[in-house]
Amino acid sequence: MWQDLLRIPLPFSVPIIGDHLTIHGFGLMLVIGFLAGMELARFLSRRAGINPELFANAALIGLLTGIVGARLSHVLENLGDYTRPDQTFAQNLSAAMNITSGGLTYYGGFLLAFPTLLLYAWRKKIPIRIGMDIVAPCLMVGLAFGRIGCFLNGCCYGATCDAPWAVSFPYGSPPYEDQAHAGRITPPAALLTPTERGERLITRQELEQGYVQRRNLLDPTSSIKVPIDPQAAALASAQRSLRLHPAQLYSALTAFLLAGLLVTHFGLPHAPGRTFALMLMLEAAARFSLELVSSEPAVIGRFSFSMVISIPLAALGVVLWIAFGQTKRARANRATVQVSTAA
Repeated sequence: MWQDLLRIPLPFSVPIIGDHLTIHGFGLMLVIGFLAGMELARFLSRRAGINPELFANAALIGLLTGIVGARLSHVLENLGDYTRPDQTFAQNLSAAMNITSGGLTYYGGFLLAFPTLLLYAWRKKIPIRIGMDIVAPCLMVGLAFGRIGCFLNGCCYGATCDAPWAVSFPYGSPPYEDQAHAGRITPPAALLTPTERGERLITRQELEQGYVQRRNLLDPTSSIKVPIDPQAAALASAQRSLRLHPAQLYSALTAFLLAGLLVTHFGLPHAPGRTFALMLMLEAAARFSLELVSSEPAVIGRFSFSMVISIPLAALGVVLWIAFGQTKRARANRATVQVSTAA
C-alpha cells in the first residue's frame, strides 16, 4: 500500500489542494491506464484503417463517463457508508464524490461508458463493430492499471486467507479500519483514546472521531500541524490488518492477460465484433471467479454486485459471438451467390 507517492511543497496555499501538491498512487495509476489504453486504441485503429484521433477523443469520453459510473455504482453498493446519520448531507456527499479515496466498480463504469461510446461512434460514423473490437483490449489495459491503483490505495481488498502470498495492510488503511470497526481486530488502547488523557470512548461515533484524531497525529504528511507522538507512532507502525487475498493484483494480472489475448484475437481473421464478444465472456467469467475471494458486500443472496452483473454480460457475450458469426457467414453466402450469377 502506498497511497501518497509524492508530496510537493507549494510556495503558496491553493484552495482545495492546500500548501502541498500530493501525487496519489491511485490517481497516478488511473492516468497511466488511460494513456496506455488510448495509445493501444490508436495503434489498433491504424491497423484497422480508421483515423486514430477519433479514438483519442473516445478515450477521454470513456474515462470521464467510466469514472462517474464506477463511482456511482460503488456508492450505491455501499450506501450505508455515504448516508451516515452522524455526518451532515454535505459531508456524506463530499465522501461519495471523493474518488481519490478509491472505490470504483468496474461494471458500473462499463455500463455507463459503453452506451456513451456507442453514441459517439454512431455520430462520428465509426464502424460500430470494429470500434467495439478496438475498445475491448483497451478496457482491459485500463482495468489492469486501475486495480494496481486500488492495491496502492488499499481499497477493493480481498477476503482473509492464510496463503503464503497473502498481504496485510498498515494502520490507517481501509482494511485495517474496516476490520477494527467490525471488531475483527482490536487496536491498542493507546491508539484509540482521544487526545485528552483519561477520556474513554463509549460510542462508535466517538471511537471513529478519536481514531481519526490519533491517526492524524501519527501521520507526518498530515495537513494538521501537530507534534507527532513518537511512542504512539512506533506502536501504530507495528499494527497490521488481518492477512488478505491480494484481490487487486489478481484482477490486474488477469486483465493484462486478457488484454494480450484480445489483441492477438484482433489480429487474426474474425467476424467484426467478435473480439468484443470474447472480452465480455472472458471478463465476466474472470470477474465472477475473482469475486469469490473479494470482500465486496453481497446484494442478492451471497452474490456481490459484480457477480450479479457478470452473469447477463457473459450471456450477452455468447449471443453477440453467435450473432456476429452468423452475419459474416450470411455475407459470405451472398457474395458466393453473386459470383455464381455473374458466371
